[in-house]
Amino acid sequence: MIESHHLANAAVAALAALCGVTAWRGRARLAALWTRRPLAMLAVGLYLLVGALDSITWVGGSRGTAPTDLVALQEPRSVIDRLFPPDFRERSYSAPLAAVEFYDGGALRFPGRHLLGTDILGRDVLLQGLKGVRVALLIGGVASLIVIPLALAAGMGAGYFGRRVDDAVFFLISTLSSIPTLLLLIALVMVLGRGTLQVCVALGITSWVGFARIIRGETLKLRELDYVAAARALGASDWRILRRHILPNLTHLVVITFVLLFSRLVLSESILSWLGLGVDGSWGQMIDQARDELARDPIIWWTLATAAAALFGLILAVNLIGDALRDQLDPRTTR
Repeated sequence: MIESHHLANAAVAALAALCGVTAWRGRARLAALWTRRPLAMLAVGLYLLVGALDSITWVGGSRGTAPTDLVALQEPRSVIDRLFPPDFRERSYSAPLAAVEFYDGGALRFPGRHLLGTDILGRDVLLQGLKGVRVALLIGGVASLIVIPLALAAGMGAGYFGRRVDDAVFFLISTLSSIPTLLLLIALVMVLGRGTLQVCVALGITSWVGFARIIRGETLKLRELDYVAAARALGASDWRILRRHILPNLTHLVVITFVLLFSRLVLSESILSWLGLGVDGSWGQMIDQARDELARDPIIWWTLATAAAALFGLILAVNLIGDALRDQLDPRTTR
């Protein structure tokens, strides 16, 4: 019987194969990126590795699980989960590498093994931070894959065909732009639900307008060029012109926008988590749960610091790679 974690493992394998083929075909450009931003490339590679390991799950093989715990024995656990004991929890807070509980000084079940401490529910903060990587990659990746096709279809259609198509698309863009993005995002999440896919759809619907404007302006310029006029004179259909002559000249915009959009989408999910509408297990949710801990005496700082550092590292690395990629693809910035 095929279960959900089997499909997830197959999807991870397919994505890994696709990334491998893409990396091989673009190995020269990757080598140039590595030369310019080696630390950023290494950081993104580590994030991708952790996200992939947390997505590969299977049932059984969990050493240390009590035979009587039938529920735990039947739950699929990822590679990241299996790096930690099955019940790696304490009763409440414990400081990083502590041997006793933070407040009452009671003995811990795993003294000195919580590298980044535990939260109010006794969960290991390092494990939560590692599992938040997969959520961030899903939010940024899936939402970007929703935004880019929407923006390409709307922008290319409006820019190439013009007239009524342009009027309709521009009316839709103007309408969405007139609504505060955060309010629209909250409304969509409340209607669709708080699942990962629903949040990605809500982020995609609210994030395609700006990119569509860029695509529309670039298409308006490309459709007037000589090779497009020549293709039209030779009897090429509009679909063929869009596919063979317009879209390839927009590839650099798609690549750069994907890299930069990724960061904004991950941050948007963190804002939703701050409002209590984020995805379970995300760094934004960790930050939201830890915001009241700064008012305690003594301060509980490790949960907030872990989530903020992980989020900052991913966003910084992606932005650095996006900046280097823009310099490679844009001839006006070539040095």
